[in-house]
Amino acid sequence: MKSAIKNMFLAATLAALAVPVTAQNTVAPAHPKAVAHKPTVQQRKQHQQKRIAHGIQSGKLTAGEAASLEKKEAGLNAEERDMREDNRGRLTAANRAKLHHQQNQVSKAIYRGKHNAAAAKTHPKTVAGQRAQNQQPRAAAGLKTGHLTSREAAHLQTKQASFNRQVHRDHQENGGKLTSAEPAQANQQQNKTSNQIRLKKHNARMF
Repeated sequence: MKSAIKNMFLAATLAALAVPVTAQNTVAPAHPKAVAHKPTVQQRKQHQQKRIAHGIQSGKLTAGEAASLEKKEAGLNAEERDMREDNRGRLTAANRAKLHHQQNQVSKAIYRGKHNAAAAKTHPKTVAGQRAQNQQPRAAAGLKTGHLTSREAAHLQTKQASFNRQVHRDHQENGGKLTSAEPAQANQQQNKTSNQIRLKKHNARMF
């Protein structure tokens, strides 16, 4: 009898000691701290294009400023292609560091362009001004989706900047108005730009 009681007491003691061990084993492991990953060159490129597109759409970037920025981006793209060709399609650590540094410079230029005193100026009361206002959101949409490459965007924005300067000069020379012939000429130029936007957005080139 005494032996049976001792055995029961021993079993109860062992069970009580096992509870903390079991509880410790069932505690969920702590989640490792999330590690922030540096954006890739491609991600930086896409982000820059969206920032430029936003500046165009909001009017904070003039066509001339957008053209200048896109020329810089096109130059970086060409340099990246050369780097990859030299390294069997890959970028070395030194290549990536150089591209990130150059993207930092473009990023600063985008910020300066969007926060300076210049703004996209059109004459919305005229047909030419309305067309100019409509063209820019289309170009911006092409940049956001990647359907316009930097080189294509630079070409379109250069044309748009030239058109805007011409309309501005015509207004100054004619007391703030366009002559009877000038609206038709401006409309024809905008038709060409519109067709170019459509063609470039639907070709096979991306970013």
